[in-house]
Amino acid sequence: MEEFPLPDAGPYGITSGADGALWLTLVNSGEIARMTTDGKVETFPAGPKGRRPTIIAAGVDNAVWFTRLGDAHLGRITYDGVVSAFPLSDGANPFGICAGPDGAMWFTEMATDRIGRITPDGGITHFDIGVQGGFPSMITTGPDDALWFTLNQANAIGRIDLDGNVSLHQLPDAGAPVGIAAGPDALWFVDIAAGRVGRLTVDGEVTLYPLPDPTAKPHAITALPSGDCWLTEWAANRLAHVSATGNITEHPLPTPSSEPHGITLGPDGAIWAALEIGSVARIAP
Repeated sequence: MEEFPLPDAGPYGITSGADGALWLTLVNSGEIARMTTDGKVETFPAGPKGRRPTIIAAGVDNAVWFTRLGDAHLGRITYDGVVSAFPLSDGANPFGICAGPDGAMWFTEMATDRIGRITPDGGITHFDIGVQGGFPSMITTGPDDALWFTLNQANAIGRIDLDGNVSLHQLPDAGAPVGIAAGPDALWFVDIAAGRVGRLTVDGEVTLYPLPDPTAKPHAITALPSGDCWLTEWAANRLAHVSATGNITEHPLPTPSSEPHGITLGPDGAIWAALEIGSVARIAP
């Protein structure tokens, strides 16, 4: 495993761009970083200081989009570093964001119990999820071309189609799901409270796999075309690989207490994770 330093920046979210580089949110410094696979870094202001860029995802419009948790905005940065911002209602607390199958970006609003959709030119539509205090967190496009999201405080996974129709899949026992990712035939998610990873088919069948350490606090997850996935164990300072059948292999991070958050499959086929302590980890496939 390798680590690439980004001191005092607070790397949090990470995604692979269509330009063949990694893109990260730097929550402490309020910047967006572009990192090549050999570790070269270029940074861009995400907006005024204190705006806390958080989750980041590649769009289909030759740009990367991110949420600004500190001031209820969505951000867009082109591959040559031009940043634009789109305001949401005060207190919306945007968090998760992903590219939808319709060419728009879809995002969660944790404090308003809504899912949002924004077009490349900035047109925004909101959809109520019908659950009060559900705390919608991460979101991804599923294998059925619907959007799937975690409800951290409602112990459920939600689904919203392109027309805004919402359905919920309750987890069988108490938990608090956060990260979610789409595999070729199912959704994978992590439960930060119960220390487990889950697999959910588009028909609603849930399978739960406990992590070896129930206090590991898994946070983010990325799914691979092979059907397996990787996740971050925030409290345990590890990355974990989960096979398509639920076999779990854990990989300790070299730096103690590095606070792994976002994770993605890189353009080089390796797994990359953002470590909030101030670095980015790479583990070869």
